[in-house]
Amino acid sequence: VKPGMVPPPPGEESQTVILPPGWQSYLSPQGRRYYVNTTTNETTWERPSSSPGIPASPGSHRSSLPPTVNGYHASGTPAHPPETAHMSVRKSTGDSQNLGSSSPSKKQSKENTITINCVTFPHPDTMPEQQLLKPTEWSYCDYFWADKKDPQGNGTVAGFELLLQKQLKGKQMQKEMSEFIRERIKIEEDYAKNLAKLSQNSLASQEEGSLGEAWAQVKKSLADEAEVHLKFSAKLHSEVEKPLMNFRENFKKDMKKCDHHIADLRKQLASRYASVEKARKALTERQRDLEMKTQQLEIKLSNKTEEDIKKARRKSTQAGDDLMRCVDLYNQAQSKWFEEMVTTTLELERLEVERVEMIRQHLCQYTQLRHETDMFNQSTVEPVDQLLRKVDPAKDRELWVREHKTGSIRPVDMEI
Repeated sequence: VKPGMVPPPPGEESQTVILPPGWQSYLSPQGRRYYVNTTTNETTWERPSSSPGIPASPGSHRSSLPPTVNGYHASGTPAHPPETAHMSVRKSTGDSQNLGSSSPSKKQSKENTITINCVTFPHPDTMPEQQLLKPTEWSYCDYFWADKKDPQGNGTVAGFELLLQKQLKGKQMQKEMSEFIRERIKIEEDYAKNLAKLSQNSLASQEEGSLGEAWAQVKKSLADEAEVHLKFSAKLHSEVEKPLMNFRENFKKDMKKCDHHIADLRKQLASRYASVEKARKALTERQRDLEMKTQQLEIKLSNKTEEDIKKARRKSTQAGDDLMRCVDLYNQAQSKWFEEMVTTTLELERLEVERVEMIRQHLCQYTQLRHETDMFNQSTVEPVDQLLRKVDPAKDRELWVREHKTGSIRPVDMEI
């Protein structure tokens, strides 16, 4: 289905229906078509008119759509779905759906759903493919609805738990990177200390002339280089190690709160599902009892049997009402879990992007400091290069001879 186009309604297959500008059509999880105005965020079950000046939809239809929470309808459908032309689809086995409609009078057929670990999904054999919430991305909010078998044991791990483990692993990796930089700093500090110590060594300090000056500059360059490495280590600490270590100091505590919140919603969902099953079982028993009493009435007519049937019918009706109420409460709990899952997984996704970007920036700072250190190190040896180019053995010999000469008259042969 292209953007702005919808399939013709039954009986109008021969023509293509064109929507007014700004309107898109989508299918609800129950297969009912609805329309969204991407400009005004208006939603309606009624197809908007393409004629100018005619209202897009009567207000009575707009109010019948479920309210949106955190950008999503209570049924789990995006409040503002992306354009269908760019929409990816996925099999319905991995997505969350309601056990039924939010109203007990619009219960979803049980054959169209399958319940796994108290979460109701569309049945893969009867439900159409679902649209991804973020079709252009491999987003957390689209791929972690189902539970996964625990490789460590016989149980299962919730999809949200996998996301949480990744967040905590990311925090641990960040901490280990900080410890790695700490070791790098220690190496720099030890190196600077050894360079400074070596620069004070007296070896070859009696070298004279221009070569002696060059040698003295070599030793001085070691002291200058030691200073460069000390500054490098100090900047590594303040600009790389410390930010990595202190980034999100309370992250684990925050993730624990987040985990408890989603886990509580999942427990509530499991409790609601248990109530549904209990009510379903009670209804089956009441129906069986009613059927048995009806059969007894066919065999022998009596006022007592008629009274029993009326009583059994009332109990069966009450059990049916109880089941509908439990299903409604279950759907509300699942809808709440769905909304919180979408909101929280998107937040975890944002936090992961933020963490990666933060580490990238500080590693870039590390390489920048490293380049600066190399440049400063080069500057410490430039005076040495200049003096080495001025070393003149002939001049050194002249100066030394002038200072230490003992006499210029050469010996001659002895005369008899």
